[in-house]
Amino acid sequence: MGVSGAFLTFEGIDGCGKSTQLRLVASELRLGGMEVVATREPGGTALGTRLRAALLDAEESVDPLAELLIFAADRAQHVRTLVRPALESGHIVLSDRYADATVAYQGAGRGFTSELIAQVVALATGGLQPDLTIVFDVPVAECIARTQRRIASDHRGDRLDAEDAAFHTRVRQAYLEMAAREPERIRIIDASGSIEETHARVMDLITPLLKSQLSSHRSQVKS
Repeated sequence: MGVSGAFLTFEGIDGCGKSTQLRLVASELRLGGMEVVATREPGGTALGTRLRAALLDAEESVDPLAELLIFAADRAQHVRTLVRPALESGHIVLSDRYADATVAYQGAGRGFTSELIAQVVALATGGLQPDLTIVFDVPVAECIARTQRRIASDHRGDRLDAEDAAFHTRVRQAYLEMAAREPERIRIIDASGSIEETHARVMDLITPLLKSQLSSHRSQVKS
């Protein structure tokens, strides 16, 4: 069965605000009568929830190769049991992280070769690409400050929160380079302003895409 829904992914370094924006977008689209599946990686499935707990446990020491493969296992389960079925049903899928995160975090962040990353991503995704990827770009220092405020507020930090500024700088640069290589699919949004300002920019980006996707889907149904 072919894919008839729309697949949007939200990316950026930790503390960029993408999770907040995904919730806002999902709520607005649902109010507009659209069928929306809001999900995340890792943790979008029952298996993924358990993998996420192991991956992000601040007390757990995870080997970089094991980290790469666990993320891939989570993604394979996610794509096959949730994302692709939802798209085939004509739903809009919003995912908090997807394959580009592996390129940025395990590739640029951990230093794995682009060849290995490409092989692992292809195996896990089965070739499924997002229709649109939004990268929420915020300076590293501001993201770290946001993360520290969150940890102080809810007293919860994860393993990746402990990474230094150099790590997050590499990850951010990788996202910017991916956007330069794929400007049609990957769009950068300046997310350093208010939540409301960022949300307006997001809706300006996705509204034309969703109108096009839904119009195409309705035409296929009528024919």
